[in-house]
Amino acid sequence: MTRTIGLTGGIGSGKSTVARLLEKLGAAVLDADAIVHELQGPRQRLAAEIGKSFGSQVLRSDGSVNRAALGVLVFRDPAARKRLNQLVHPHVGGEIARRLQAARSAGVPVLVLDIPLLLETRDPSLSARSLLGIDAVVVVWVPLETQIARLMQRDHFSREEALQRINAQMPLDEKRLLADHVIDNSGTPEETGRQVRALWTRLAGEPGATTEEAG
Repeated sequence: MTRTIGLTGGIGSGKSTVARLLEKLGAAVLDADAIVHELQGPRQRLAAEIGKSFGSQVLRSDGSVNRAALGVLVFRDPAARKRLNQLVHPHVGGEIARRLQAARSAGVPVLVLDIPLLLETRDPSLSARSLLGIDAVVVVWVPLETQIARLMQRDHFSREEALQRINAQMPLDEKRLLADHVIDNSGTPEETGRQVRALWTRLAGEPGATTEEAG
């Protein structure tokens, strides 16, 4: 029986790093962002729908979505961001569900669903956790100032631009309250690694166990 883990966090929290560590330990990982990239590629229906809704300036010459150009539009305009989410979520949700079923049918022991907006829907009947049959939620947490600093360094954003992107998501302090496990990724890589290894022991060895902190 596949144990399904929902992994989430916020921009700049290091969620992808934790996903890679779990994969090295033996988990299969489904990356929602990677699926979005695929579905926004050339000759994809979703890319065409985004171009129709937001204009040809958000598409490259090959028909794929120019994510940087689209980001400039949606992170400054909540209404545009909502419209984009309404386009993207059905396509991505359907593809995740298809791949999830395939993994379960193949008997994958531990499957990690790496989903940035896993906890954004408050209605339990509509939440990704309920719809995808997730057994436990892991939140990768860092302080707000760490998120800001990482985005300014990594993406060369101004502080204002970093905050725009952070504020478009649920605050990490709220997400951690909804988690079964929390990885504090504000320390050294070695400290994060120890927490992830401890978490893996719980996930792989104790299917019914949950804790507030993994470290």
